[in-house]
Amino acid sequence: MRSTRHYFTNSKGVKLSAQLDLPADGKPAAYALFAHCFTGSKNWNAVKSIARALTQEDIAVFRFDFAGLGESEGNFADTNFSSNVGDIVAAAHYMIENAMSPQLLIGHSLGGAATIIASPQIPSLRAAVTIGSPADPAHVRHLFEASMSEIKEKGEAQVMLGGRKFVIREQFIEDLEQHDLPQILSNLNRALLILHSPQDETVGIENAAKLFKGAKHPKSFVTLDGADHLLTKKEDSLYAGSLIASWAARYIIRAEDSAPFSEMRVAAQTESDFFTDIKAGQFHLSADSPKRLGGNEMAPSPYDLLMSSLASSTSMTIRHGADEMKRKVSSIKVHLEPRKKEAGGDSENIQLLAINRIIEVRGDLTEQEIKAMASRSPVYRIVKKGLRIETKIILK
Repeated sequence: MRSTRHYFTNSKGVKLSAQLDLPADGKPAAYALFAHCFTGSKNWNAVKSIARALTQEDIAVFRFDFAGLGESEGNFADTNFSSNVGDIVAAAHYMIENAMSPQLLIGHSLGGAATIIASPQIPSLRAAVTIGSPADPAHVRHLFEASMSEIKEKGEAQVMLGGRKFVIREQFIEDLEQHDLPQILSNLNRALLILHSPQDETVGIENAAKLFKGAKHPKSFVTLDGADHLLTKKEDSLYAGSLIASWAARYIIRAEDSAPFSEMRVAAQTESDFFTDIKAGQFHLSADSPKRLGGNEMAPSPYDLLMSSLASSTSMTIRHGADEMKRKVSSIKVHLEPRKKEAGGDSENIQLLAINRIIEVRGDLTEQEIKAMASRSPVYRIVKKGLRIETKIILK
């Protein structure tokens, strides 16, 4: 996943910070806009994980910080739900002006409610997604209940939210009451996906039911079973991202990939946690490091991918050979067994010395014919003879 920095101003002239996440090859087929949760940030792990899952499907994600939060300018105390909606619209207009028209709008928690309000104001939008979102913006009032008397008496109060102190003013509370979410929802005119966890203790699952009931088709609802409100577990946010990508494929218009197969390039990008996005032509893969080496084992390791490439190339080459000879072969299985030896007594430092390649064929081929075909495997020949690699370094 490649990322670039962006800055834009909202309707009040406040400078907002954004990040554009791109597929590994930098060529998105479509764009999505992400609105983070109440008092959150574009750089929260859940937001980045969802963006990563989407970029693996060629959907670039523009994530930004609301005014007064994260790396954006402004005073949080001067903002409210209406200004959040305005920030989303401003972000969308910036994207449209810079040839990144968003087709997909995603909002988390209160950002999801703001997403519904903002959607009709974004002409390029084809679909919207809410994650753990309230059916009524005023739902967040319960977060300030202990300070409501002080807010009404002094006009503002310092409130602890998510372990941080924020100033909440009376105008913020009053603004929450001004939005008719059910009315806008019934006239959304965009496809809607509602994601919510039954175990959400911050915004109850009944909110998802109200949103779904109030929306018109096309609409979908998927439970994020076992997840908390903030999707703090990485597997939950990645799952949410993969769901969004699969669902959105039906509604977004993808840019055509005009590059011929013969010019396929492979691009890979690794972040700090070792999880790596790989794009090979129009296909997407992932790689990760074993837990013993600091990874999360959420995808095959590079060694696994190398072995998979050798095994698949072998079986496909035999299939091609059998077809050319018009031999009947019902199945071809290739098993690879690496022979390893510990180097220097360090169990973490493993040297790959040899591979046992076991080929199981069910059909009308002799052992010699299979060996001859297997030796013609392109990947086998590269691994056997070696590959000249020229390296160019780019420092940024």
